[in-house]
Order: sequence, then C-alpha cells, then structure tokens
Amino acid sequence: MRSRFVKYAAVGAVATAVHYGVLVVAVETALLAPPLAAALGAWIGAQVAFAGNAWFTFRGTKATLGAWLRFQLAAAIGAALSFALVAAGVRIGLHYLVAQAIATLLTLVVTFEINRRWSFAAPTPPRA
Repeated sequence: MRSRFVKYAAVGAVATAVHYGVLVVAVETALLAPPLAAALGAWIGAQVAFAGNAWFTFRGTKATLGAWLRFQLAAAIGAALSFALVAAGVRIGLHYLVAQAIATLLTLVVTFEINRRWSFAAPTPPRA
C-alpha cells in the first residue's frame, strides 16, 4: 500500500501543479477570489489526477465510467474540503498559498483513502 500511496502522491503532485497554476492565475489576474479559484483549480487538477491514477497508480483496475464518476465525487469532496480550508485560512489571516498548501496535504490523505477503497476498488463478488 505504501508504494501505491507514493504513486498516488506523485500523480497528485502533477495534478497539484495544474491546480496551483489555475489558482495563481485566477487570483493574480483578479478573475476569482482565492476560495473559488482553489475550487476551480482542484476540479481541473482532478481530471489530470483521474487520468494519471487510472493509468499509473491503480493500473490493475478498469477506468470505467463508474470509476470516473466515483472519482469525480471524491474530487468534489476534496474540493469542498479544500474550499473550506482555504476560506478558513484566509479568514484567519493566512496567505492564500499557505492555506492552500495545508488544504492540499489534508485532502491528499482523505482522497487517497476514498479512491483506494471506492473509486478504483476491485468489485467484490456477490455473496451466494
């Protein structure tokens, strides 16, 4: 499981770079407030993460529509958590990037468990 988490974190690093890129561009160009920019960045990063995790991290499972939908729900949970943490961090005076870094670390662990146990889990055979 440690190896899978390392792969998940590596894919997450790429997805996070995309996420942060969207976040910084959206905030610095005044397109969106930091919490909304964080949520948008998380969603776009999630699409990168699904592709990477389906191909690299959870290679033995099929990247079905069902897996994609479950992954999207997990990403939405992660985005909501990130949104809340960034909003709380900014509200207490943290720089938005510090708040986002904290949110990223926490959502990494939460979404790994959701995706490992549900999104990419091998189907269990029906009980007789």
